[in-house]
Amino acid sequence: MQSPAARSEASSPRVIVLDDDRPHDVFEVIGIVEGIARVRAPYLFEVGEELAVRIEQDGNVSEAIARVRSHVGPLDARITELELSERTEPRSMVHG
Repeated sequence: MQSPAARSEASSPRVIVLDDDRPHDVFEVIGIVEGIARVRAPYLFEVGEELAVRIEQDGNVSEAIARVRSHVGPLDARITELELSERTEPRSMVHG
């Protein structure tokens, strides 16, 4: 049986922006499917903008380049689609 933390990690991926290796947790991740992350953010990134990101999902972590592909939905509930590329092989997250 999985612990509550393990279930939480499996169900709640995180995409964290890396700026000069400093992490900025600015996204609420809706989901990641086939290399596309759908997220909400407090501000709008430009379409075509590329961001270095760390992806935490299912107890693993990897890095990637996220290119802003589009913004969809109404203005008050805008969803940003990020195309993930150059993703490193996932490795186990170290806790502690």
